[in-house]
Amino acid sequence: MQKELISEISSPLVSFIITTSNHQKEYLVECINSILQLSLNAKEREIILVDDDSEELVASQIKELLDNLLYLRLPGLGSSMARNYGIYLAKGKYIQFIEGDDYLLQPTYEHCLDIVRFHEPDIVTFCFSKDETGEPSYELPTPISGTEYLNNNTLLGSACSYIFRRAIVGSLLFSPNISFGEDEEFTPQLFLRAERIFKTQTSPYYNRVDKYAPGELENKDKIDIHMDNKLEVILHLQKLLDTVPVAERQALNRRIAQLSMDYLVNNIRLKHSLISLNHAIRELRKHGLYPLPNKEYTKKYMMFRKMIGTYVGRIALLFLIKK
Repeated sequence: MQKELISEISSPLVSFIITTSNHQKEYLVECINSILQLSLNAKEREIILVDDDSEELVASQIKELLDNLLYLRLPGLGSSMARNYGIYLAKGKYIQFIEGDDYLLQPTYEHCLDIVRFHEPDIVTFCFSKDETGEPSYELPTPISGTEYLNNNTLLGSACSYIFRRAIVGSLLFSPNISFGEDEEFTPQLFLRAERIFKTQTSPYYNRVDKYAPGELENKDKIDIHMDNKLEVILHLQKLLDTVPVAERQALNRRIAQLSMDYLVNNIRLKHSLISLNHAIRELRKHGLYPLPNKEYTKKYMMFRKMIGTYVGRIALLFLIKK
């Protein structure tokens, strides 16, 4: 008992896992400093910077900050493996993922930290901010289970949109063979392991909108990989249905249906072709994922389901959904 107490005291409260690959130096410095400016002292925080084969050695760019973090350089293994290494190295009771070109907004993130400090959550969710102030909300939400959360909310799949307890991860990792959409596979599985989720309305994470290099998703091969990865994630979650209890199965079915809708929306946005859209629909149908379930998940889902089911509706979607 005494050893456990000593271990708990000596462990950081939060491990911040920053993943970077060719991010601008000023963005990365801003990201690290946003963590250092929080109310956590040096013993309460751990910063792990995972550099996935940036062209310029990141360690040489941020020499003045190296004493505040653990730096790991990988030989181009991809974002999934970068995060997996971060999880493996993390000693904190909680984990927060951050992209190297994003940063935390202190006043609003402190609210999330207070929940972590005083309310023993498994997960604290929050919103992204597209401006530098963040939407403040200091209300303390009632904790709910992951199953209840997935049954009643549209999940923001990004692994950067929540703080989570390290202990609930278990053996769960990001799939190394997924280069697009790996968060969408990891996040719902993590949420199903949670008993106490606090859903806040605060926006403490500044997310830079343009995540792709110019033209990156205009390349046909990369678009195909993007779409194949999206489908692979959906099919993997579908396989999990037989391994979970009935209540969790219902929650996971909702997420699968929403991801199937997103798969078709992405097909329209990236390929903008009726032939390609019909092919994507046939792929979903082959796996029992189409027609989309007739459920009242959200107004957007119900409208999309109705439109995608007809030729006229598909033509309209191709017109309405822009690249």
